[in-house]
Amino acid sequence: MPKILVTGTSSGFGLATAQAFLQAGWDVVATMRNPRPDLLPNTDKLKVLALDVTSDESVKKAVEAAGEIDALVNNAGVGMLNVLEGSEMSKVRDLFETNVFGAIAMAKAVLPQMRERKAGVIVNISSSVTIKPLPALSVYSASKAALNAFTESLALEAALFGVRIRLVLPGSAPSTSFGKNAVARMGMDIPAPYETFVHDYLNRLRAGTEVTTVDDVVQAIMRAVTDPEAPMKIPAGADAQTLFREAGQAES
Repeated sequence: MPKILVTGTSSGFGLATAQAFLQAGWDVVATMRNPRPDLLPNTDKLKVLALDVTSDESVKKAVEAAGEIDALVNNAGVGMLNVLEGSEMSKVRDLFETNVFGAIAMAKAVLPQMRERKAGVIVNISSSVTIKPLPALSVYSASKAALNAFTESLALEAALFGVRIRLVLPGSAPSTSFGKNAVARMGMDIPAPYETFVHDYLNRLRAGTEVTTVDDVVQAIMRAVTDPEAPMKIPAGADAQTLFREAGQAES
């Protein structure tokens, strides 16, 4: 059976993706900073590895331990909900280390083996905020926009060797720990001049009816991995699909 490596599997999209591919019969390498094998079924089709995507040594060790990989899902990521004036530069750099440089490091680590076999797929998890700008997400949006540009350019290089590169763009998923943690962190350091604006914006956001579910994202990832005819960009969730249409974009 084919083997998939998923980053950031301790919760949310990553954990659900690992579970879905196990159920589909794949061999799964589930990676996370602090390994928790108890989060996933006890099966010989599963390997749980420690991985910090911001560490070159950790990336190297994890990919070597994983062995031959047919698919990589770059899911590991961190959020930042705050206006720019409330965003500490150390946190900005940390966010880019995970969301951008971590994904680049993982792709670079697995690409040689895929190129040699002339087969494989790399799926990067971006965000629908790159389709339509939203306030209090300037830094996060910048990281995901950088990931988009990287993915689209890499796809042209990898296609020379039969390797597919895809981009999944989830909408808002407030039920995940990622979304809850980002919102919780937001309230701690909003600059006073922005407080009313940000809180009004958050209330409007919470009142929205269209949201993305974990299953929406898992299905989009499975499509990106298993369907050779899947488009380059796949919106995941009703709200992401709405943004795509409003922006005049089509899956491409």
